[in-house]
Amino acid sequence: MTSENADEGSPVVPESAAVTALTSKKRWYVVHAYSGMEKSVQRALTERVTRAGMDDKFGQILVPTEEVIEVKNGQKSVTERRFFPGYVLVEMEMTDETWHLVKNTSKVTGFIGGKSNKPTPIPPHEVDKIMQQMQEGIEKPRPKVLYEVGELVRIKDGPFTDFNGNVEEVNYEKSRVRVSVTIFGRATPVELEFGQVEKV
Repeated sequence: MTSENADEGSPVVPESAAVTALTSKKRWYVVHAYSGMEKSVQRALTERVTRAGMDDKFGQILVPTEEVIEVKNGQKSVTERRFFPGYVLVEMEMTDETWHLVKNTSKVTGFIGGKSNKPTPIPPHEVDKIMQQMQEGIEKPRPKVLYEVGELVRIKDGPFTDFNGNVEEVNYEKSRVRVSVTIFGRATPVELEFGQVEKV
């Protein structure tokens, strides 16, 4: 009899344990911040979490960025570009206290998704995609301006300045484009650096 009762009662315990485990898990939420203030919101949140002693309720606080290569006057420089301007990703356990802490942080306008007082977490696969994009941006910075084959560009530097031409080939490894320029009625391919051309 007791073993039967134990069998009947045993599924209840794991279920409630599972519910507790689920509620204590941190999820990713999207927080809307003033544009251009994402990094200061990230710093402010980190400081406020520590001051409030809520480090166990929060995980990472991220501003999704990628590195981009800009070529100016033949000089390559790597700059950071936010690929979700105005947004900060926060890994947190959603409680009234954590919600208030984030919501009342300076330059935060609120959470994205769900109801204003009960935000919806973003799916893990979305977070993985963002993380992957950030990692790729660090490993292999992308050019700030992307060119496509067939696109019309204007040459702004070199012997063919002010000529227009069509992009024939793009080499992101070397930051160069091959442009077909019509000179004296004949199409001539010209190799140029990204910095020597601009979109028309």
